[in-house]
Amino acid sequence: MTTAIAGDLKPWPDAGNAAAMKNHLEEFLCGVLEHNSNDGRLSPGGVLWLEPWNNLQYVTSAAFVLAAHSDHLQAAAGAGASLRCGGATLPPSQLLAFARSQADYILGANPERMSYMVGYGARFPEQVHHRGASVPSIKSSPGKITCKGGFGYYSRDAPNPNVIVGAIVGGPDGSDRYDDSRRNYQQTEPSTVTVAPIVGALARLSQQN
Repeated sequence: MTTAIAGDLKPWPDAGNAAAMKNHLEEFLCGVLEHNSNDGRLSPGGVLWLEPWNNLQYVTSAAFVLAAHSDHLQAAAGAGASLRCGGATLPPSQLLAFARSQADYILGANPERMSYMVGYGARFPEQVHHRGASVPSIKSSPGKITCKGGFGYYSRDAPNPNVIVGAIVGGPDGSDRYDDSRRNYQQTEPSTVTVAPIVGALARLSQQN
């Protein structure tokens, strides 16, 4: 495994060291499940909280890793598999349950009663911070819209004319509050790094009754 830094490829210190990588993984998962200050705390409504700008990217990534590792534990050690966190022993079902709680929160089981996945559920973000969503299509507005001309739509206090179904916005603050405004880019901007991990998490969770 390598990482690009200032144009140079440098190896990750523990690349190829399976024991060290396993230790890093377990430390991360224990931090998430114990909600410590380094790996996130829980908001009053129950979502993992790390920072105000696009917090849900961390939530979806953690949910995916938890769901995947729950299967790894089962496959490696069968019914007696568990994750050891200090003096606690956490079974795979507990990892999966926390992953499910985070996915449920994103999809509407939260104090705002809002799905943070655009287009899903009865209530979802309408003023997503996304140029393609906030500027009308050429079919409804055939006149040329310049780059600067798009700011008129950016500032408009109205739902986006185009619904980018499946996008996940940055999400609520640490107190579960969400301001659905295009100007509030920290909460309303979507990203592919947020959507990608939840695909795997939801695929795994869909296998449960």
